Amino acid sequence: MSINEQEWKEEQLRVDRMTGLLKGHIRALSEELGLHRSDVVELRKDFWEEVTVNFSSPDDLGETSTSLRQQAQVLSERERHHLQSSKALKKYKKLVVSPYFGRIDFTEAPDGETERIYLGIGSLMEDNGTFLIYDWRAPISSLYYDGAPGPAAFETPAGIVSGDMSLKRQFVIDNGTIEVMFDTGVTIGDELLQQVLSHSADDRMKSIVATIQKEQNAIIRNDRSRMLVVQGAAGSGKTSAALQRVAYLLYKYRDNLQADQVLLFSPNPLFNSYVSTVLPELGEDNMQQTTFQMYLEHRLGQEFQLEDVFSQTESLLGSPDGPEADARKEGIAYKSSVAFLDVIRRYATRLETEGMLFKPLMFQGRAIVGKEEMERKFYEYDPSIRLANRIDLMTSWLLKKIAVFSQEERNADWVEDQIDLLDSSEYHRAYQAMRRKQRGKEETFDDFDTEKEMLARYIVSQRLKPLRGWVKRGRFVDANGLYSRLFRDRELLESLNEGAELPEGWDGVSAQTLNSLAGGELAYEDATPFLYLKELSQGFHTNTSIRYVFVDEVQDYSPFQLEFLRRLFPRAKMTVLGDLNQAIYAQGEALGELAGLVSIYGKENTEVVSLTRSYRSTYEIVEFTRSMVPGGERIVPFNRRGEEPLVREVSGSEELLSRVEEDILNLHSRGYHYVAVICKTAGESSRVFDGLKDKLDVQLVTKETPNFQKGTLVLPAYLAKGVEFDAVIIYDGSSKNYGRESERKLFYTACTRAMHVLHIYCLGEPTRFIPVKSVDTGSRVQ
Repeated sequence: MSINEQEWKEEQLRVDRMTGLLKGHIRALSEELGLHRSDVVELRKDFWEEVTVNFSSPDDLGETSTSLRQQAQVLSERERHHLQSSKALKKYKKLVVSPYFGRIDFTEAPDGETERIYLGIGSLMEDNGTFLIYDWRAPISSLYYDGAPGPAAFETPAGIVSGDMSLKRQFVIDNGTIEVMFDTGVTIGDELLQQVLSHSADDRMKSIVATIQKEQNAIIRNDRSRMLVVQGAAGSGKTSAALQRVAYLLYKYRDNLQADQVLLFSPNPLFNSYVSTVLPELGEDNMQQTTFQMYLEHRLGQEFQLEDVFSQTESLLGSPDGPEADARKEGIAYKSSVAFLDVIRRYATRLETEGMLFKPLMFQGRAIVGKEEMERKFYEYDPSIRLANRIDLMTSWLLKKIAVFSQEERNADWVEDQIDLLDSSEYHRAYQAMRRKQRGKEETFDDFDTEKEMLARYIVSQRLKPLRGWVKRGRFVDANGLYSRLFRDRELLESLNEGAELPEGWDGVSAQTLNSLAGGELAYEDATPFLYLKELSQGFHTNTSIRYVFVDEVQDYSPFQLEFLRRLFPRAKMTVLGDLNQAIYAQGEALGELAGLVSIYGKENTEVVSLTRSYRSTYEIVEFTRSMVPGGERIVPFNRRGEEPLVREVSGSEELLSRVEEDILNLHSRGYHYVAVICKTAGESSRVFDGLKDKLDVQLVTKETPNFQKGTLVLPAYLAKGVEFDAVIIYDGSSKNYGRESERKLFYTACTRAMHVLHIYCLGEPTRFIPVKSVDTGSRVQ
């Protein structure tokens, strides 16, 4: 719908008014913050001068306590006010550049007045409480994302509000000037999306509040489901919608939900950096971010050398076909399955009656308590006591055993030798430690025998301290032995597997597993089952403070890992996002359809949402890539036109490197600032980087890279997940490099990182994953 000159003028006048008000707020808050800052500094400096300190009597002590509390409250209130003012100032500084992006005219039924509602990334009110700009997360704002001119309704805490929407208008405002303005219908207009999507990529994900689509809004505002499953095509905006969802939840539940009660499990540290600015851009503190590998390292890193998923992938991609590689793949598939999850559960149940394994308590080569005695004690407890509770009882029993041993050991010859070897500083530390322990008691160091006894007590206590810690951490349970037994005792495993078939190459799987464990290594596919068994036998570590858990790239998680997360965060609601066509890690195959995740919280607590429209790439790139994967015909490309993907065969490595170098220079000259040279593996990436680094400014991305910068990146395909680039160059898309069926999704993932340009170079014949149909209908093959 066209907008006449007078309407444009009126809208610009309103923007000018809003800009003036915001600038006034900015000036006032800046001055106020300066004063607050000075007050806080002075309060901190003079804190003790304002407190009456007197410990002479109980009354004086009470007066001192009250004085301290009052002064601390004053300081805390000033600091809180300073923080709130700082946040408001940041919000106003963002709004002054672009006060709002949308307007709806709404008349509440039956006889309400028509209200003009303007939407921005934050709210702005007049002194009388009238809203000049509504926060995009406010209940009424959902009309903008979901509604169309005509009858409309929105949900509030007080109930449904119905009425009529007579106008829906979109703006692009920059530095206080309306650059684009148009009226639209059912969805956010294609004009605005075209403008946003045609922009260059960035090293940080941006907020999408101005272009949220109806299906994305349903994800953002969903607060019904215990488990929200989002199956989205590459570039469908699922991750962006999830981050806006976090901002929405922090806004809606701002009185009782803090950012540190929300946790995102992301695919790699690089992705953490990529999404780190979205919430601050919306005026919210960042949520906690981690990776599943980081959690495994936290729990098992001191016991094992842990393999990560990237090393696992490198191993599989680089291994020649054969019995060893087949055994590894079979092992990964089985250990990631629901069947093995059930085996571990049944195993833990059996351990309640038989088979528990322990490590003896050893001190200087002597057993304080042998493992047979520990096993006997463990099964003497009432059988009705749960496994983990029996471990708690065992811990108390073993600590008492250590205490008795400590008393007996004080007269040992080695203790006297250690006393004689104490230097003055060690003696002083021992003396002070024993004085602290004896405070309030009559015992003193007045004679030699007493002093010797005290020093002996101190030395034995210090020597036994690591052993006490070992017991408190439950390390006396032989978790390694328990897990190894499953691969050493086939008869036991088959009984726990309840008749289900073991992998055909089970002997190879067992041998690989036992060899790794014997060498102090834990394969990635073993880490979660091992930790799950350990938790079932020793008691689960749970985190009840986390209220919302987000899992991105969920297709790369096994059922085992997701069940573990459910147990780890028992109070949390979970939002998981994924695309089965990008399941590039071996254990992801065990997940099956994402809809199968209903089993975690039950069908009544789970909602599955599908996003089929792809916005990241041009129409031509989506048409080209969607034929690579099963079900790709359901992916709907957004109608943003661009150039056809290019597929070029080259005769040798030197020519390939030369072509890539030439291509990079050409792409940068055309204004593409973020160019990715995507390789199959880290090894290939390293070789390509070495070939380019002396000629071009390039950055090698590895699994340790914390962030990336503008320019040309060389990286393996699995580290490109979740991010996007202006242009993507696939280094070698030949049938030799991408020939296995298991590599189809890896190739698809690499190609779908491209926003505007996709070039594929091939050392010989192109991979069969490049569809002939797409090539025949226009893709450039040279």
